[in-house]
Amino acid sequence: MNVLKVPARTIAVFVLPCLILYIGLVFVPILVAVYDSLLDWDSINKAKFIGLDNFKTMLFHDTNFWPSVRHTLGYAVFSMLEIPVCLFVAALMNRYVRKANTLVSIYFVPVILSVVIIGQLWKTIYNPADMGGMLNGILNSLGLESWTRSWLTEPKIAMYCLYFVSLWQYFGYHLLIQYTGVQNIPTEVYEAAKIDGAEGFKADWYITYPMVIPIFKISIVLAFIGSLQAFDLVWVMTGGGPAHATDTISTHMYTQSFLSLKYGYGSALATSLVFICLVFTVFINFVFKKVEAKYT
Repeated sequence: MNVLKVPARTIAVFVLPCLILYIGLVFVPILVAVYDSLLDWDSINKAKFIGLDNFKTMLFHDTNFWPSVRHTLGYAVFSMLEIPVCLFVAALMNRYVRKANTLVSIYFVPVILSVVIIGQLWKTIYNPADMGGMLNGILNSLGLESWTRSWLTEPKIAMYCLYFVSLWQYFGYHLLIQYTGVQNIPTEVYEAAKIDGAEGFKADWYITYPMVIPIFKISIVLAFIGSLQAFDLVWVMTGGGPAHATDTISTHMYTQSFLSLKYGYGSALATSLVFICLVFTVFINFVFKKVEAKYT
């Protein structure tokens, strides 16, 4: 087999434009945000350098920061909980469902819908019964009036309502990833395992699940990092309310930057979000490196 040998200079010529574009769109804005986080700036008057004061305010004086961190991490954890379910469903579909690609495509429909559409749809579902709320209407028809709630206006449950919508929206996304991983496992492996008496759920436990660990890791990273940046769905459905009960770091950053005109402080929040994403990405990769070393 002949291998096409390409000089490193030629490779650099093709890679360099994309690399410059990536640096300009990703790393430069991060560096600008880090610099702006050291300023007291309202985007109108002259910026004033204040060092780490924004971070001190964020960590010790902002009563909404730590709750928003807790909500964001909760969002991320809940988003990862559905991935094992997606893997289990993908394994079942691969074994029992004919033309499973059609079913996967149906599950994927919420992913391609606009977040505004999804947010407005679920706001209508969560509405009180007298406003046409489907969920409360169903509970009333079943004689469960005591279970009805003002789902998005009660601080203790509003965030969980958002978690559920996010799980519903991205179930098909992670199912598609896991199903693709399961389909890529050679059938010869299952045939050899069947000879040794491993089939059905036993084959899944010893073959399917260990072999899709790299794909599983991709879903975990995408779900976690995507959830840390949760903004659009939260903003459409609750705007961070009631009383900041559904604020995430992203919505809090938006409020401080564009509504309160505290661009320096908003940049500090953005910097903290980048730091959290980096730390947890490294941690997840470390954990899965240990898992892959043990099971693959």
